[in-house]
Amino acid sequence: MAFALAPATEVLLALGQRVRAQRLAQQVPQRELAQMAGLSLGAVRKLESSGQTSLETLVRAVQALGLVNELEDLFVLKRQSIAQMEQAEAVSQRQRATRRRGSRS
Repeated sequence: MAFALAPATEVLLALGQRVRAQRLAQQVPQRELAQMAGLSLGAVRKLESSGQTSLETLVRAVQALGLVNELEDLFVLKRQSIAQMEQAEAVSQRQRATRRRGSRS
């Protein structure tokens, strides 16, 4: 599924389905995944059926399935040109200006 034009509900559903597919590929029952991740069985079921879950629940399930490395590239700043690289560098180096000390009356 291409996420680019999909509504948020479809993206969530696809993520839940992917977690389920990974769990099944590893032959891990839902109850066991819940135990390994420190989640309730209902939380795992909800994640897999609708994708409606907290980010923490998703991360715990992904960690329990040994897929945490798959999250590494999520939201990594992608620089495509030298100008964009320089701009990103300038933004990361910005500092607050020093406070001006004015005379107090």
